[in-house]
Amino acid sequence: MTTKYQWNNIFLTIIVIVLFIFPFVTDSRTWTILLTQIFIFSILAMSYDILLGYTGIVSFGHAMFFGIGAYTTGVMLDRVEPTIGVFILSIVTGMIIAGIISFIVGLLTLRLKSHFYAMLTLALSGLFLVLTEKWRSLTSGNDGFTFRAPEVFKDRAVFYLVVLVCLVVTYILLRRFVQSPLGHILVAVRENEQRTKSLGFKVLHYKVIASVVAGVVASLAGALYAISLRFVNTSVLTMDITLDALLMTIIGGVGTLIGPIIGAGVIELSQHYLSGLAKEYPIFERWIIFFGILYILVVIFFPAGIVGTIRQAYYKRKKPHVVEGRSNSEDL
Repeated sequence: MTTKYQWNNIFLTIIVIVLFIFPFVTDSRTWTILLTQIFIFSILAMSYDILLGYTGIVSFGHAMFFGIGAYTTGVMLDRVEPTIGVFILSIVTGMIIAGIISFIVGLLTLRLKSHFYAMLTLALSGLFLVLTEKWRSLTSGNDGFTFRAPEVFKDRAVFYLVVLVCLVVTYILLRRFVQSPLGHILVAVRENEQRTKSLGFKVLHYKVIASVVAGVVASLAGALYAISLRFVNTSVLTMDITLDALLMTIIGGVGTLIGPIIGAGVIELSQHYLSGLAKEYPIFERWIIFFGILYILVVIFFPAGIVGTIRQAYYKRKKPHVVEGRSNSEDL
């Protein structure tokens, strides 16, 4: 008998196969680029979900790690011959740097609670932003710099497939991570930190692990984002990146992993179409207002996010059957 978990895996596998086939059955450059952006920000949103959804940590400095990945890849490909080997090395280097910095930042900040932690991460992210602005010999400041990508990535379909593979692998690894005993402890920290601490768990250690995992994954997203643009500047370190990750996670469904992917799709598609309408209809010139209205509607009608609300409705519908089944077994 096929379980609900197996059906979910079958459904996700079909979607992935369709996405892999997509560039071979269409020559739409616009959709290829748009889907690539959705995949990249899905990786970023999943990394943020490790903090917010599974550990209960609200960070306003997540763009710091996204920017580290983007700048590491951009600088290395700009200074060295852009080959596939250098591309892979730049991503790995960015992830190592992000891991080290997220470990240090975690030790320094995660002892603080709620908004104190959030404000300190915002301040540290601001310091990194100022550093990149002033270190012009390396980063070219606000102007940024262009760089060459490996020749194979001139074909957007090839880069699309590479990013899709990164998304799928990241999702599988993060799902294994959150379903592991360590992931269950993170959920316990989110639900009741004091009780988890009273059971003998060193809560700070687990929070730091979550911070490192989230930072490393965010740096991967930043590296892929830089490659997609062939350009990097200080915008990758701004608060907007963190807010995008936060909104994608909340809209899709906190603590679901698949939710942030859906949230990334909703936000990227909304921005694409609303900004397109602004070019044709003057009423949409302030398209960000309509985007805000869309966000409010999603929060009202999907309070637990799209995936979270659907899950709640499913379990609420199944609950009477579960209760009935229990009573029948007791009668027997």
